[in-house]
Amino acid sequence: MMTLLHDRLKQFWGYSEFRFPQAEIIQTILDGHDALIVLPTGGGKSLCFQLPAIVQPELTIVVSPLVALMENQVQELRQKRIPAAMLHSELPTSERREILNAIANYRLLYLSPETLLSSSVWQRLLNVQIRSLIIDESHCLTQWGETFRPVYYRLGEVRTALSNNRNRVSIAAFTATANPLTQEIIKRILQLESPKCFQISPYRANLTLKVQSVSTPRQRRQKLLEVIRSQSGSGLVYVRSRRDGEELANWLNQQGYRTAAYHAGLKSIDRRQIEQAWINDQLKFVVASSAFGMGVNKAETRWVVHYHAPFLMSEYVQEIGRAGRDGKAAIAVLLKSSWIDPEDYRRWKFFETQEHQQTIKAQKLIQKLPERGNIDVVSREYKGAAIALSLLHRSEQLIWTDPFHYEIQSRRKLPASLLTSTRSMKAYLNTKDCRWKFILRSFGFEQEATNCGHCDRCLSRSKSSD
Repeated sequence: MMTLLHDRLKQFWGYSEFRFPQAEIIQTILDGHDALIVLPTGGGKSLCFQLPAIVQPELTIVVSPLVALMENQVQELRQKRIPAAMLHSELPTSERREILNAIANYRLLYLSPETLLSSSVWQRLLNVQIRSLIIDESHCLTQWGETFRPVYYRLGEVRTALSNNRNRVSIAAFTATANPLTQEIIKRILQLESPKCFQISPYRANLTLKVQSVSTPRQRRQKLLEVIRSQSGSGLVYVRSRRDGEELANWLNQQGYRTAAYHAGLKSIDRRQIEQAWINDQLKFVVASSAFGMGVNKAETRWVVHYHAPFLMSEYVQEIGRAGRDGKAAIAVLLKSSWIDPEDYRRWKFFETQEHQQTIKAQKLIQKLPERGNIDVVSREYKGAAIALSLLHRSEQLIWTDPFHYEIQSRRKLPASLLTSTRSMKAYLNTKDCRWKFILRSFGFEQEATNCGHCDRCLSRSKSSD
């Protein structure tokens, strides 16, 4: 089998050898074991489930959070002449029907969790032989699954429903960022059975991390211009909202910098054009929301600027991981508000308040929901039922008897979320310690958490000791 895998690796990807630990992950999936894989951005995660899919006859389902991510991977697979397809809400009805009718001809089928559990798709999948269920970017299960996309919390029952006496569906969860708590919740929600775990440190010795304070919106823009002017290669500027991205991109174009705003609200064709313009160096940089980056590969990206501080450490580590993937020197600069202009803190406060209010609404609704029922039926009767049920599931007060039916076991007060807290990100911004050491400790790499010697904190200490 290993000879065949090397042949396919060379044939379709042009590589003669696997990167560590790709071969072990591929063998785990082929053996039908469950797995949790935490590899840094650019670590070759997609190959680890795409290659097993092409050497076995059954279908592999890939659950992916973003249409842009699906499109990138399916486009690359089709260019390699690997039979792959995707289903999402933006597809015309005729194309969707055509894919469903030909579903047995594909090796990989990419779906959002919502599409996977839609009636028409689900009924078709029940009659197909499925080998593996891949949860790509599985940190989204905890980052978004409680209130934004509660369908994620129903994925644990998918395996049982799709397996049969002849065929057990295995599950592999992939992500670049999952701290120990997130890993445990992924295992529990997906009901992973004795999973084999692979975890590689996100540390990059070639990537320098900096945090710079800004006191006014004008100073924030000037600091951004300083980075753009000082860097010669490709870059990314991350913002937190579509409106922020469009306003900043317009201003930068007025300053003579050709760029574009990229976000999930764009049409598919517009996203592809921006990606290709950036990859082909027609755009030096893109002003992007978090929708950009997953699956968009440009190893020679030299710099990343966070124009606004992210809410979560997982977002931050995902996004800085776009820089320096070719091993050459790169830089990631985060612009944070000073106490004079607490813009970031206002954003965080809004984020936290919104989350708190959703929890309060869910708590009131929980008392009204039937003890057991069908989520589609209950959601039509009670607005916000899906969120309330996912919060109950998170706090282990509810079980899903299948992907569509639930049973409430308790109605205790919902605990505050431990996952969407901004606490860790705030601590990172204000730490006096090495930036990389802070990140490694946050993600469970205590033994590797030593001073990097090249972040702004390490360099500051070095200068003060001279």
